[in-house]
Amino acid sequence: MPEFDGQLRPVGRVVLIVSRYNELVTGKLLAGAHACCKEAGIADDHVDTVWVPGAFELGVAALAAARSGRYGAIVALGAVIRGETPHFDFVATETTGQLGNVVGATGVPVGVGLLTTDDMDQALARAGGAAGNKGHEACDAAIRAADVVRQLREAR
Repeated sequence: MPEFDGQLRPVGRVVLIVSRYNELVTGKLLAGAHACCKEAGIADDHVDTVWVPGAFELGVAALAAARSGRYGAIVALGAVIRGETPHFDFVATETTGQLGNVVGATGVPVGVGLLTTDDMDQALARAGGAAGNKGHEACDAAIRAADVVRQLREAR
């Protein structure tokens, strides 16, 4: 009985889509994602970075990247920090929904590195602090998913 398990290895081009909003946090997530690409053996010239204004725009950029046919994996990086209004809930929910729709519509794996925290300290803890680097984790997930997709296609 065959078994398929995604590995951390080159999967073609990878695009890192990063929100400029909360860039203090997203820049650290981006550094973690770059480190993951290096660990996977993906050459720097096979990793593109796309900046978008905020977390909500991650979805449209991910869809455009997936439809381009250029990428084996997409990584979306953003930080939505709770404020005094329900804006947090709407942005976080809609953004993750959009990213899920990209996967369903195109079959291109998307690693979701969208932090949703109550405050800046929690966000920084998840962007290379005590709670690890969720940018690295999202990139790892996208690369492993892309690898397993490739294995399944080759097994046909």
